[in-house]
Amino acid sequence: MPPRHSPALPSLGGRKPSYRERVADALRAALIAGELRPGEVYSAPGLAARFGVSATPVREAMLDLVREGLVATVPNKGFRVTAVSDQQLDEYTHIRSLIEIPTTAGLAATADPVALRALRPVAQEIVTSAAAGDLIAYVEADLRFHLGLLALAGNGHLVEVVRDLRRRSRLYGLTALAEAGRLEASAEEHLELLDALLARDPERVRAVMTRHLGHVRGLWAAH
Repeated sequence: MPPRHSPALPSLGGRKPSYRERVADALRAALIAGELRPGEVYSAPGLAARFGVSATPVREAMLDLVREGLVATVPNKGFRVTAVSDQQLDEYTHIRSLIEIPTTAGLAATADPVALRALRPVAQEIVTSAAAGDLIAYVEADLRFHLGLLALAGNGHLVEVVRDLRRRSRLYGLTALAEAGRLEASAEEHLELLDALLARDPERVRAVMTRHLGHVRGLWAAH
């Protein structure tokens, strides 16, 4: 199923991303969402036609994804999406839980309420994308929300570590989750999380984050 648009992720650091970076972000989001399937080979011209861009930036962007280990080059054919084992998914999710749950819970005491409220439109965008079944838009908004939230802790290295883990632990079952009607419930948890943070309730934040990360492995990766 081709994406409805050519998605691109904004830069959290305030720097406007280059065109190549925007193409790479769009391809990465499609891969994470499961639009590009593991084991399948995709050519740069084919992806360029799919995303409505020229082949050169797609080829350059795919080389970025090769360096990240998300795809591998196939001589004279294109790029094969690499697979992630169940053990790898378990390990990535475990590391994410060790980082994200306590960090987010700590924000209940330290985060500026104005900054938290500024994330509500992004959380609502996640819900809207889930309701529309727009998986790439869901992945984009979900990434912006969680990295934006973690950025409030003031540790840029932590944000980059989580960004890398999210790329590696792809949401292979996102399509199946949406088709089963369970994606919207997961999306609503972003609003619930903000409410808990604004209420300064760290235990509730911890509970919501634990449940939310459990979906990553328990629901999405199981399909």
